[in-house]
Amino acid sequence: MKAPGEIVVEDGVVTTSAEPTANVPWWSFTKTVIAAAALVLVRNGRLTLDTRLPGRPCTLRQLLQHRAGLTDYGRLATYHEAVARREDAWSTSELLERADAETLVYPPGKGWLYSNIGYLFVRRLIEETMGEELGSAIARLVLRPLAIERTRLARRREDLADVLMGQTRDYDPRWVYHGLLVGPLQEAALLLDRLMTGHLLPADLLAAMLRAHPVGGPVAGRPWISPGYGLGLMIGDVTGGSAIAGHTGGGPGTVVAVYHLLSSKPARTAAAFSPSDDQGLVEDRCVLSLEGTPAKKDG
Repeated sequence: MKAPGEIVVEDGVVTTSAEPTANVPWWSFTKTVIAAAALVLVRNGRLTLDTRLPGRPCTLRQLLQHRAGLTDYGRLATYHEAVARREDAWSTSELLERADAETLVYPPGKGWLYSNIGYLFVRRLIEETMGEELGSAIARLVLRPLAIERTRLARRREDLADVLMGQTRDYDPRWVYHGLLVGPLQEAALLLDRLMTGHLLPADLLAAMLRAHPVGGPVAGRPWISPGYGLGLMIGDVTGGSAIAGHTGGGPGTVVAVYHLLSSKPARTAAAFSPSDDQGLVEDRCVLSLEGTPAKKDG
């Protein structure tokens, strides 16, 4: 399978396509889908954004925005070493113990720190509320309502057999503790486009999703000028003057970026994928596509 380059959706229509049927790992773009699923449950009155969660000192909004005070397992060298050795993923309880997840880095709402553990807790909340595992819940809450047909949750190594994983071999998708969606790059672009243009959430919840908490200044080697984070969305101004919202995701050997143009018309969403570790490269390709400038293919 040839790696797809960029996909562009303009006014709801796919205008460019490279290998649209190839499946790619969505990595942390999965967080956007998880956030959308949680907000559907808020829309339906089954969850609330700002009520303290049972057994936790934080709210759903704080978890979704990485403001719950939680640490991240990405800081653990032993995690990356185990992945590199192609080991089976640790149990969730072992992960949380190794990461010292119950020790808060700051009081909820008083700081910001990107936390995969926070999205693991959102996954659990969705599963408990729906009474079913995450893949089925996401399909019911987000994928089917947005007419996304081929994307699925990877649960075991065999689920990655038809997925473009770069040079990575025999990866256990359970290492992504909040869940790893895999599917065509085209479906990632269409999902974000339909989400951002109001096909799933009412205006107030979409506005809440897009309300960004500032997370610093320009990022070296990447297009971000004034980055922020909403509810499952990376948001901000980028080089070239555009404002965008979406998510970048990276794992061993591949990167995906999926973004929607906020600052101008027409409504445009772009997704880019590369078998590399260079997030800036893939984000730049996405930004160029959003601005209507064809990006160079890198093989």
